[in-house]
Amino acid sequence: MELSYRRHRFPPVVIQHAVWLYLRFTLSYRDVEDLLAERGLDISYETVRSWVLKFGPVIARRLRRRRPRPSDRWHLDEMVVRIAGKRMYLWRAVDHEGEVLDVLVQSRRDSRAALRLMRKLLRKQGFAPKLLVTDKLRSYASAFRRLRLTCPHEQGLRSRVDDWRGSLRLARLYCFRQLSPVPVSQFAP
Repeated sequence: MELSYRRHRFPPVVIQHAVWLYLRFTLSYRDVEDLLAERGLDISYETVRSWVLKFGPVIARRLRRRRPRPSDRWHLDEMVVRIAGKRMYLWRAVDHEGEVLDVLVQSRRDSRAALRLMRKLLRKQGFAPKLLVTDKLRSYASAFRRLRLTCPHEQGLRSRVDDWRGSLRLARLYCFRQLSPVPVSQFAP
């Protein structure tokens, strides 16, 4: 999909930079507004928000395509979040360097949900990991067996996912927009 910047006051370079700042770093719209103000650009946070909603998915897709291949050691984890007052599970996967591989929101915390996350990961990444690190949730082991993966599976270790700070931001994005519990593929890597 080709982006059209027609009828926008600012040039495409400024719009792309503002959206990139928001997507790449854990910044709020007001933080992006302040950073652009330091460069002499008078842009409101509402403008940044509308740019992120309009151009964000396409720019995020382009950034993902240019990203180097992730490492072959994956860490999986899940956490409880409240979305529109309902208790949901945010399933996350990162590589050993902390690069986010995928995020998925499910209403259940069972082997079907773990299997769905792992199938999505394998399909999206295009290769199987050499090492899979999870917590002691039995659903991971069940999904691991059903997929017949041959890599080692370590359980009970402190996962790299625990270090990932973006999960709360994604949960807030869900709550703010009151989206239905579907994969966070619009902005997540």
